[in-house]
Amino acid sequence: MPNSQGWIFWDKGQRNFSLADGELCWTSYKKSLRVFEMARAKVKASIGYEKIHPTQKPVKLYDFCLNFAKLEQGDLILDTHLGSGSSRIAAYKGRYDFIGFEIDKDYYEAQEKRFQTFISQTDLFMDKPINKEIIIEDDLF
Repeated sequence: MPNSQGWIFWDKGQRNFSLADGELCWTSYKKSLRVFEMARAKVKASIGYEKIHPTQKPVKLYDFCLNFAKLEQGDLILDTHLGSGSSRIAAYKGRYDFIGFEIDKDYYEAQEKRFQTFISQTDLFMDKPINKEIIIEDDLF
């Protein structure tokens, strides 16, 4: 990867634990490094009983990343590893266009249920729901 100063660091608020203290995200933006702080306990609480992927990220992390990018409504987000769909929910909230890919049928179905539940609860408060599309390759299943 080319040199960049626009890194994002997720501080998980844990030290001397068997898992990582945080995660790094490389960006090509010419911005200063930014820190997103969300402790593991808060992540678990935000995911609750709906954890559907072993490396599931909180929607708030994607909200932070999309805000860092200074995107505008209608910009296109591409997620090639959709997993639990947290990026899809954040894109929907930010009113971005979105395309996601997931090759695991179980993860795809679980995130689809999660997303449909989310939009059914938020559509009452949005002016115009934005159609989001998930592409899966049927022949991969």
